[in-house]
Amino acid sequence: MIGIIGKKLGMTQLFNEQGQQVPCTVVEATPNPVTKVMTVAEAGFGAVELGYGAQRVARENKKGERTPRGRRATKAEVGHAKKAGLDAPPAVLRSFRTDDAPGVKMSTLITSPTAYVGASAFLPGASYAVGDVIKVDIFTPGEKVKVEGTTKGRGFQGVVKRHGFHGGPNTHGNTKHRKPGSIGAGTDPSRVIKGKKMPGQYGNVRHTAISIRVEKVDAERNLIYLRGSVAGPTNGIVFVRKQG
Repeated sequence: MIGIIGKKLGMTQLFNEQGQQVPCTVVEATPNPVTKVMTVAEAGFGAVELGYGAQRVARENKKGERTPRGRRATKAEVGHAKKAGLDAPPAVLRSFRTDDAPGVKMSTLITSPTAYVGASAFLPGASYAVGDVIKVDIFTPGEKVKVEGTTKGRGFQGVVKRHGFHGGPNTHGNTKHRKPGSIGAGTDPSRVIKGKKMPGQYGNVRHTAISIRVEKVDAERNLIYLRGSVAGPTNGIVFVRKQG
């Protein structure tokens, strides 16, 4: 499904017509340029590649001029952006499938690429071309969307925080308040079973929330108000996709 790349600004609240308070996450999604279009005949699936933000580019060094510090876009990224008519390479690139819309069978499109043209009524991305711009007005208040983001990284954590273990009793003499306890049998099977809930890295994983309601769309300020919370820290990149 077609979508848009945005940045999570934080949370606020709205009041609906019934006077109910609705917690919302505010996503700023500036217009996303289409940098590439993939068709079923070429790649085996239909998709559009969108860009968000801008990278810094290296100066054309003259004799005696010092190279500026910090990361700069590579020549490949600059060339890819130039094909799309952009002055600077986007900071984030993401492809959105356009052949998984309701009413379109993937097997039909693969076996018959010409069906892609006839299915354009079901494929929002079929009419997009390189250089087009996707804005927040593709969403309407009340519709359901999928929101994908990267959760906050919390480092190495114990089982109480990572898996929600209750822990041991907090009574006199007990020394196992937050320890995991036994992790396996002795003689049989004489090893720790794979997948055992143990301390370790927590967070910093991709998470997708489905059926998130769009409460408000502010096209002038490029803002989308999503009901509830979504994964990621403030200023984290999120991907908002239409949900069939």
